[in-house]
Amino acid sequence: MKDEDALKTMSRKVLTPEEVNRQLASFPDWSLHDGKLHRICKFRDFSEAFAFMTRVALEAERLNHHPEWRNVWNTVEIDLVTHDSGGISALDFSLAESIDSLLG
Repeated sequence: MKDEDALKTMSRKVLTPEEVNRQLASFPDWSLHDGKLHRICKFRDFSEAFAFMTRVALEAERLNHHPEWRNVWNTVEIDLVTHDSGGISALDFSLAESIDSLLG
């Protein structure tokens, strides 16, 4: 239950540019692009990319926070931003951390 409580209280407050940059330092595969956290993931083929997207979708549902993404064959581009807050929040970094864990 602690995980569920933490999800409910996770801040959707927009982080300052300094806070974003400080946290981004811990996410070397992510960058800022158009005011969003951005990552490009490459896989062996479409099936592997789609399987990854399915695993991310389950985590996104758990967090009730959904990525903007694009898939072309073996490539998945991901953008994270908290739309209802108008910027990057702690929730975006939480989903980025989950995505990184799924990638190993």
